[in-house]
Amino acid sequence: MVDDDLIRAANRLFEACRVAGNARVATAESCTGGLISAALTAVPGSSQWFERGFVTYSNAAKTDLLGVPAPLIAKHGAVSEEVAQAMAKGVLAHAPVMAGVAVSGIAGPDGGTPDKPVGLVHIAAARRNGHSVHERHIFPGDRHQVRKAAALTAMALLTRLIGEKP
Repeated sequence: MVDDDLIRAANRLFEACRVAGNARVATAESCTGGLISAALTAVPGSSQWFERGFVTYSNAAKTDLLGVPAPLIAKHGAVSEEVAQAMAKGVLAHAPVMAGVAVSGIAGPDGGTPDKPVGLVHIAAARRNGHSVHERHIFPGDRHQVRKAAALTAMALLTRLIGEKP
């Protein structure tokens, strides 16, 4: 569900897009399952800045839609810095945007391991100028709380990246 926190984050992102010369953005979402895209499209006028969203929940979707190499996923796992970075770069390769953000994580309640616990989320954002950033988080709470925290953090990371000077 898109709540006021998510709408405020989307508005901050779109303001950064406006200031950056009406930059357009796209998303690649795994554990958030389209929540970021839903928040962005809940804002009237979002089509001016939001180009598209890829929901790449399965490993095959990450490979098919974003070009993430299957051997990379096999080596590091879908929930990893390497795959999140590849997803963000895949957004740029498959969408005419200035920047994109990617999220891959374990929202729970199951699926966690000692090395990759429930709540672990990797978020990466990339710009056309080659600059990219990555954050690793372990968000507390239930599935809904992890997904919301990941969406908020992803939008904030993309907002900061867009606001940086090239």
